[in-house]
Amino acid sequence: MVEYLFDDNFSVSRLDPDGKKFDRVTRIEAHNEQMYMQLDVATEVYPMRVGDKFNMVLAPTLNLDGTPDTGYYTQAGRKTLADKFDYVMHGKLYKISEDSSTSSSTKVEIYASFGGLLMLLRCDSSSAASFELDQRLFLLIRKV
Repeated sequence: MVEYLFDDNFSVSRLDPDGKKFDRVTRIEAHNEQMYMQLDVATEVYPMRVGDKFNMVLAPTLNLDGTPDTGYYTQAGRKTLADKFDYVMHGKLYKISEDSSTSSSTKVEIYASFGGLLMLLRCDSSSAASFELDQRLFLLIRKV
């Protein structure tokens, strides 16, 4: 069984907070009670609107048995974790830093790039314990 690095629900609060930069990509701002996220989504493929609620998972592999990803995609027809989600991206975690803007509890900022589509996840340090710098990961989304 695949062990998720991260699994939580979010609600889209804003689209393109810094203005529209690209025709086919939208930067969404999403949040829940404890976390904040900015994520670039190819909205021509997977439309997102303010108020949409979605589940997001970060996983190290798509193999259902948890075996490491080989780095090659095959269309062999086997079931994968991607079959349970609507939108999937593969990328790399490139920065982990402490958020100095909040003083109430230690927040961590996790930055990942999925072929140039970026993610910023601001969460408690306990939620970020399983992440490592330069880690390859899959981002999977489904609306709820």
